[in-house]
Amino acid sequence: MKKLILTVAILAGGISTFALSNNILPTETITILNQEFKEITINELPTAVTNAILKDFPSATVSKAYVNNKGQYKLILSIKEESKTVYANEKGEWLEETDAK
Repeated sequence: MKKLILTVAILAGGISTFALSNNILPTETITILNQEFKEITINELPTAVTNAILKDFPSATVSKAYVNNKGQYKLILSIKEESKTVYANEKGEWLEETDAK
């Protein structure tokens, strides 16, 4: 009788370990790479883009500037010791990151 109870207890314990669910979900990271952009000097920026920066970000300085083959510009601005990335077209109109491809 003791062996029967012990056997049932061991089997119940063994089965319950398989009943535990695994709640760990894999995490996916999506990275958008804008490898189409090529670095340019700040002097190569169009006047419209420079004027848009002065108008909308008066205290900002352009750290780096990039351009792609569609005439879209990726600008890294320094604002009060912080860095901000903005996108503009050659007319000085601001673009969303998803639009600048």
